[in-house]
Amino acid sequence: MSTDQPEPDAPAGSEETDALLFGEWSVDDIEFQDPSTERYITVTPIGHTMGRHADKQFKKSEISIVERLINRLMQTDENTGKKQMATQITRDAFEQIHNQTDENPIQILVRAVENSAPREETVRLKYGGISVPKAVDISPQRRVDQALKFLAEGVLGDSFKTESDASEALARQLMGAANNDVGTYAVNQKEEKERVAAAAR
Repeated sequence: MSTDQPEPDAPAGSEETDALLFGEWSVDDIEFQDPSTERYITVTPIGHTMGRHADKQFKKSEISIVERLINRLMQTDENTGKKQMATQITRDAFEQIHNQTDENPIQILVRAVENSAPREETVRLKYGGISVPKAVDISPQRRVDQALKFLAEGVLGDSFKTESDASEALARQLMGAANNDVGTYAVNQKEEKERVAAAAR
């Protein structure tokens, strides 16, 4: 008679997930420096949700920040809809970031988004037919949106009609933004937007 008894199921939530982004990168222990955007930067091991969020308005902040970056990268005339290609570009860029910095590339991405997110922008108010610029604070969700936009535009400008391929450009943009380098397109755009807003106060 066998004495082997099935092991009792572990209580829900007691086990740690072994899932890795792209099969390589852990999403545990990611540090956030900006408390205002932390809620809107979601880190998950899923890089492609097959559009499950598409019917939910304002649920984009629940999508992995990596997938949101991938979606941004394919929002150009030449790359529209080429998600597999954009995913491969991101994957290659993450490999290059890890080889050059020996850090988790997801942490580099989170830091880059935080450093590229503008805090102020200007709106146009009309007073009796006169348009006057006015500085306003930016909501945390829009800050993350703007950061991803600036990063994607920087990659396009750095790789379009140049010898650099897109993965190298993405790696450079992410590492530069993570180091808060003003020479990086995303950080430069953030500084410019805040400078204009400061003049309109």
